[in-house]
Amino acid sequence: MSDLTFIEKMKLEKLFQMGGGYVLDFSNRTLAEFVAESTGRDIYDAKYDYASGSKANRLRAFWTQEPNHLVGKLLHDLLQYCRPAASDPDQDRLFEECERIVRRLQQSAPVEALDAITAEATERGFEVLARAVRDSIERNEPEAGLDRLHTFVTKLIRTLAKKRGITVNRAKPLHSIFGEYVKALHNAGLIESEMTERILKSSISTMEAFNRVRNEESLAHDNPTLNYDESLLIFNHVCSAVRFIKALEARAEHAVTTPAGQEAADDEIPF
Repeated sequence: MSDLTFIEKMKLEKLFQMGGGYVLDFSNRTLAEFVAESTGRDIYDAKYDYASGSKANRLRAFWTQEPNHLVGKLLHDLLQYCRPAASDPDQDRLFEECERIVRRLQQSAPVEALDAITAEATERGFEVLARAVRDSIERNEPEAGLDRLHTFVTKLIRTLAKKRGITVNRAKPLHSIFGEYVKALHNAGLIESEMTERILKSSISTMEAFNRVRNEESLAHDNPTLNYDESLLIFNHVCSAVRFIKALEARAEHAVTTPAGQEAADDEIPF
C-alpha cells in the first residue's frame, strides 16, 4: 500500500475535483481505460470496491491498496492529463504541490533515515525541534526544513560533544565541533574501520557547507530557498550521518552498562 498522508490526499482530491464522487471529467469507461493504460490495472476490479464505488472512491481505494511506485505512476499520468492550460496562481501552486507528492512516491522513501531525528535529551525544546524537522518531510517540503535540520544537528552534536568532554560554546561553528567530536570517537576506539573514519572526516566539510546553506539558502533568513531535489539530498545525507552517530553512541553506552562477561555467561544458559 502507498504511504500517502492525509494532507497529501486532500491536495490530490482537490486537484482532481473528487468531492462529488467524480474524477475530473472522466466517465466510468474513460477512467477504466486511462487507469488500464497507465498501470495495467482494472479500476473496476472488486478489490477497489470502496464505500459507494464511485470513481473517486475507487481511486481512493487504489491509493490505499497499491504500492508507492504504482500510485506514483498513475498520479503522474493524471497530472499530465489535467495540467492547467491557463495561469492561475492558486491552481498553479496546488499543481506544483501535487507534482512534489508524485516525485516523493516515485522515490519511495524521501528520507530513509528520518527516524533518527529524535531528541537526544528530554528537554522540551529538543523534541519540538525534532518534530519540526520531521514535519517538513512529512509535508514533502524539505527546503522549508533546512534551517530546522541545521539547528537540530547543531544541538545534537553539541550535546554529544559535551558528553565526551569537548568544550562547546556559541562561538564555535558546527563543523569545528563535529571535527573535534570525530577525533574524540577515534581516541575512544569507537571507530573500527579506516573507511568509516574517512567518511566521518569528509562530513566535517559537509557540515561547513551546511552552515552556508542555512545562512544563505534556507528560511533562517530572507533568502531564496534551495531547490527541492538538492534539499532532499542534503536531508538524506545529514540524516544518514545522524543515524550512524546515534547507533555508534548507543553501542558504546551498551558496552559501558553491560558488566564484563555477562553476555558470555548468558550464552551458556541451556534454555
